[in-house]
Amino acid sequence: MPVPAPIEALSTALYWLDYAAVAVFGASGAIAAARARQDIITFGFFAAITGVGGGTLRDVLIGAPVFWVQRPSYIIVCLLAALAVWCLAPKSASPHPDGKPGKRLMAMMWLDALGMAAYAVVGSAKALNLGVAPFSAVVMGVLTAAFGGVIRDVLAGEPNLLLRRDIYITAALLGACVFVGLSLLGLSFWPAGLSGFAAAFALRAAAIHWTWCLPAFGAPPK
Repeated sequence: MPVPAPIEALSTALYWLDYAAVAVFGASGAIAAARARQDIITFGFFAAITGVGGGTLRDVLIGAPVFWVQRPSYIIVCLLAALAVWCLAPKSASPHPDGKPGKRLMAMMWLDALGMAAYAVVGSAKALNLGVAPFSAVVMGVLTAAFGGVIRDVLAGEPNLLLRRDIYITAALLGACVFVGLSLLGLSFWPAGLSGFAAAFALRAAAIHWTWCLPAFGAPPK
């Protein structure tokens, strides 16, 4: 069975994709702080915990050095994202009069979708290239994509991802499965990674646009 290239060969691709995912997740954490009208310190904390939370859990579980400990530039990226949100986010954003999500919530949802799709690929790629079994690599991709958002929502007092029926975990699972499957078929990182990213983001984007959600247990069919 073909195996992915060693992680050294993917270092440049993973490097940039990892930083991009951290930045957009960090921005989504800062937007959660903005919605709660927190101070600048809380902006930075929310951005950091959201940006690196999922990757930290992944590294602990697979026995890898925690990625941001030796490279504090990841935390700096989160803090810069928080500062950007502090300076640029509308100060008086409020919910839409017809009950639709307000501007801040929509911005957070779309940034979160981008970060989720990128991290589903990054998490799976790192796990695969450290010798983790394919099934477990998919799980690592989902955890990397979702855990930071769960922490953010708990800290912000929002219903967290695991208690909502939004198609979010499902989208991360799809992206991780596509990436791992294509990698094992011998596809190089960028085609497999972009395919996984596109699959995860497309499903999440459709769920946001059409308010799709998974059926609840015991709910009568519509």
